[in-house]
Amino acid sequence: MTETAATPPRITMFGAEWCGDCRRSKSLLDRLEVDYDYVDLLLVEDGAERARAISGRTNIPVIVFPDDTHLVEPSDAEVRTKLTQLGRIS
Repeated sequence: MTETAATPPRITMFGAEWCGDCRRSKSLLDRLEVDYDYVDLLLVEDGAERARAISGRTNIPVIVFPDDTHLVEPSDAEVRTKLTQLGRIS
């Protein structure tokens, strides 16, 4: 089995340090020990365009899940519900 096949699909969060909702969502993912990729919109040149292409909006954070769904400016409860549905937390 290759490493790719053994690695579960990634969660990706698009955000920025100046955004309070982004800091809150990032902190939640960290506390729950969820493995995810973080795209800092201030450091990644096309990050904002990628987030807008996914959500159709300019609001952040945008959290993209392996089942091709995403949440924009989610509450902690919404993130927890989605992670539970995906079996990432119990």
